[in-house]
Amino acid sequence: MKRPSARRPLLGTLAAWLLATGAALAAEAETVGRVMTLPERPGPHWFWLSDIILHRTALFDADTGGLLGTISSGTAGVGFVIAPLFSPDHREIYLAETYYARGVRGQRTDVVTVYDAATLKPLGDEIEIPAHRAEYFPGTAANALSDDGRFMAVFNLTPQTSVSIVDVQARRFTSEIATPGCSLVYAAGARRFLMLCGNGAALSVTLNDEGGEAGLERSEPFFDPQKDPVTEKAVRRGNEWLFVSFEGVVHPVDVSGEKPRFGETWSLVDEADRRASWRIGGGQHLAVHTASARLYALMHQGGPDTHKEPGSEVWVYDLATRRRVQRIPVLNPLVSFIGQEAGSGGLTRWLLTRVLPNTGVERILVTQDEHPVLVASASLPPTVTVHDAMTGAVVREVSEPGLAGSLLFTP
Repeated sequence: MKRPSARRPLLGTLAAWLLATGAALAAEAETVGRVMTLPERPGPHWFWLSDIILHRTALFDADTGGLLGTISSGTAGVGFVIAPLFSPDHREIYLAETYYARGVRGQRTDVVTVYDAATLKPLGDEIEIPAHRAEYFPGTAANALSDDGRFMAVFNLTPQTSVSIVDVQARRFTSEIATPGCSLVYAAGARRFLMLCGNGAALSVTLNDEGGEAGLERSEPFFDPQKDPVTEKAVRRGNEWLFVSFEGVVHPVDVSGEKPRFGETWSLVDEADRRASWRIGGGQHLAVHTASARLYALMHQGGPDTHKEPGSEVWVYDLATRRRVQRIPVLNPLVSFIGQEAGSGGLTRWLLTRVLPNTGVERILVTQDEHPVLVASASLPPTVTVHDAMTGAVVREVSEPGLAGSLLFTP
């Protein structure tokens, strides 16, 4: 007697699933080879999502969920920091990139490449910088553009710390400035950048009009790096940077004057929140909407040293009163991913929501228009969900956002 093949039931089940979801019948031919030019001004809900596996940064429209274009950056398989900067007139994009002569080995070359924001093609302006560019993950403060859009600072780590300065308007490298004991870089004026120092201080790096060093000034410590260090994942509203510590303490830093001023601290969590083990987490856990003065923080429940854990809720704060005004639960990435693959049926979603644990999202972003959206992204599985930033309601899910998102940016 011939034994039945173990593959037949599996093949039959697979065929039935394909027919049930329509995946085998509903596919349409894709038009390839189209060349498009983006509008001169970015859409109000456009956002960029960097991908460390595909080694690219991709532009999406949150209003449609559609992919508008991509920029591949650096040598494939090398590095994590894909952090685009945008000129004030939105016509150019600046990327610090690393290349190796033999793909992942050989002679290393670090450059700042200038891209056309309409075509997403290099403009032919590749500015070589010292091959010291730092790689770390996630890289929210890898580089910065001066407030007037002229000078770009790229953080270096060899392990000595320094910044490379590029005049992006003149298309030239101007100087490398040593910054011992201080790391990362934040814009703080037309000729000044801030860096975080190991003792809890801030270093002001001031440039002259030629892009050279005009002065270095270290402040008094504004946080205790031993008791409760701040994370580097700060957000900026006007002339104020907001840093948050591991325990949820907000440290405002005003950069409008000749020297940075450190404002009164306040906490994202109260005693009840602490007892419930709520704390910040994720790779990009802060966002701010400037006009409404609303701060968004990605939160999860966990013990000490869980600051890298994804968040299950986004808490919203009124910066004027420093009080929480809203809690937005994030859509379960597992439900989103499996639900889209299975046809997104309401019953399927209902069942998955009750069966699968919420693995949370790692990064958030808020657009800056009058009707902002909140973008929430997870890496495993790769999902992007768009919320109404004022109500918290889910607006849409972005299909096929990539393989492993790392950072979100607004153009």
